[in-house]
Amino acid sequence: MSQHTPSEAQLGTTERTSVLRIVTYAGAILAFLIGSGFATGQEILQYFASYGYWGIFGTGLVVMVLISYVCVEFFTVGNTKKFGKPTQIFHYYCGKHLGTFFDYFAILFVFLSFTVMVSGAGAVAEEHYGLSRFVGGVGLAMLVGATVWFGLKSLVDVIGKIGPLIVVIAVTLGVVGIVQNPAGIAEGNSLLPGLEITRASTNWFLAALSYVGFCMLWLAAFLTALGKTANNRREAASGGVLGGAVFSLACMIVGLGLLAHITRVHDTQIPMLVLATDISPVVASGISLMILAGIYTTAIPLLWTVSTRFFPDRTPGFKYLTIALAAVGTLVGLVLPFSEMVNIVYVINGYVGVVLLVLMLIRTGTRIVRRQPLASEKPA
Repeated sequence: MSQHTPSEAQLGTTERTSVLRIVTYAGAILAFLIGSGFATGQEILQYFASYGYWGIFGTGLVVMVLISYVCVEFFTVGNTKKFGKPTQIFHYYCGKHLGTFFDYFAILFVFLSFTVMVSGAGAVAEEHYGLSRFVGGVGLAMLVGATVWFGLKSLVDVIGKIGPLIVVIAVTLGVVGIVQNPAGIAEGNSLLPGLEITRASTNWFLAALSYVGFCMLWLAAFLTALGKTANNRREAASGGVLGGAVFSLACMIVGLGLLAHITRVHDTQIPMLVLATDISPVVASGISLMILAGIYTTAIPLLWTVSTRFFPDRTPGFKYLTIALAAVGTLVGLVLPFSEMVNIVYVINGYVGVVLLVLMLIRTGTRIVRRQPLASEKPA
């Protein structure tokens, strides 16, 4: 009997936290969240920079705390519960009936978010390259559909490593924007009331909640599925905290860069390209490729999430549905201008996501008060 009992060293190996996996999970979060809205600057403009200092620092800190919490919860619950379907996470937090509503609503929203990615790719093709937006939208949909075809493992490998690189480039561009015109930050803050800017909400705090809300609906099923692949809860939680914190800091830095040039970027479809063009046309071309890469890395898990709601990963049904959804998403995403797509899809769905956030906080609070281990907790 004794020879079959694992030693402490063997147990330590099994439970060892992998720093590389933590960074990869954080990278997957970053890649998922940057998308067309972050990479183009349109999302940061509407949710952060358009409110001035309060938007950048107030929204930024609220997002940092709540997104980090959300990522840790989804990762650790997914790691502990090992749900058969990732969307069971909604039933865990919301109960049977309301959980079913969020399940279907989240799938609809995630699909609409994929259409926003298509719209963003079309806007880059049109505004920077002078091509038809149909070229950018169709090209993205074809590439994403082909990638999702190969399943979740390839997704983690692809987006987990591209994501951090894109964030570094975007943050660098934001820093350059600040350095080029540091006095423009205070000037831009004072000029905001007189500018016509599309904003996410009537004030920065509601914008922050809406931002967290739509990010949650994106992340729920994807991070729950990824949580199953973590070696232990510490690894999952560390990846969640790192990803959420770095993403929030990146939003604030890019927001400051846009605020410093607010009079020139407030009415553009791709604000980040304005900052890049100030450096040189060559840099602008490179940034346009970064933006497309950011759109690509977010569109992949969005499309994957919808397909896995109906068919298991990598099955024939999953693959054929993926291609069909990519085609329909292309048609929908090329109907409205990109800035309008961001404002309509993200903001409305963000407020629905806030309801989920409240239910998550209640569930977490109940668990803490009862001092109940996550593994022994009964379903809602």
